[in-house]
Amino acid sequence: MKSSGLLSILTFSEKRKDILFILQESPRTLSEIKDHFDVKSPEILPRLKEMETSNMIIRQDGMYQLTSLGRVAALYYKPFLDTLTAIETNEDFWKDHDLVAIPDMLLGRIQELKECRVMRDEHEHIYDTHKTFMDNVLSSTRFMGFSSIFLPSYPSMFLEMARKNIPVSIIVTPNVFFKIKSEHNSEIEEFLKYKNTSFHVYDNAKIAFVVTDRFLSLSLFFKNGTFDPRSDLVGFDSSSIKWGEDLFKHYKENAIEIKNL
Repeated sequence: MKSSGLLSILTFSEKRKDILFILQESPRTLSEIKDHFDVKSPEILPRLKEMETSNMIIRQDGMYQLTSLGRVAALYYKPFLDTLTAIETNEDFWKDHDLVAIPDMLLGRIQELKECRVMRDEHEHIYDTHKTFMDNVLSSTRFMGFSSIFLPSYPSMFLEMARKNIPVSIIVTPNVFFKIKSEHNSEIEEFLKYKNTSFHVYDNAKIAFVVTDRFLSLSLFFKNGTFDPRSDLVGFDSSSIKWGEDLFKHYKENAIEIKNL
């Protein structure tokens, strides 16, 4: 019963939850807490009293602060909430797609994608969506990408970026590699001559993603094995980008580098 009571203290009130997190940052006076929430004393004092009674916070020398148990709760409760937010915000994306290509280590860090949103290509706006993607790519100062599908426009785009001394690192599956080699051989040969480029082949994976210094764009396959060309999970915040960089690192470490054709 005690655990259930403590859990309800944090989960059944947005105010109590937010108090926990602002006091995790630093101790606050009653006046500072009221200013933070823009409320009067009668509105916030009952919440503070409830948290004092549950041994989550304590008041000393006019300052509210977390108890030892409160610090532990805050430490583990926020990642839990962020994980639920990341899942619920894009619930259909996670539910409809095959996640096997995302390693368990990174699925365990899914809370880092809580700021991501799904961008969906509607038929009447497909050009606008693609233009937005390309604008972000071409304004980036570094580029990493994994592709298990072949897009004819990409080899020339990678080469153009390499010519501008933008670091470009590409990983593809064997089928995509042989397609590029047969149809874009000269472009890839020139691409490989630049010191700021790398080209790898990974055995197989049902995933396609791009990560740059500006954004992460993640595409997955449906559970029936077909690629979803219309829905991308996109994030522009530092946590999403770091997650994408680590996903790329995972694949690069297990891929074969192609130094010449």
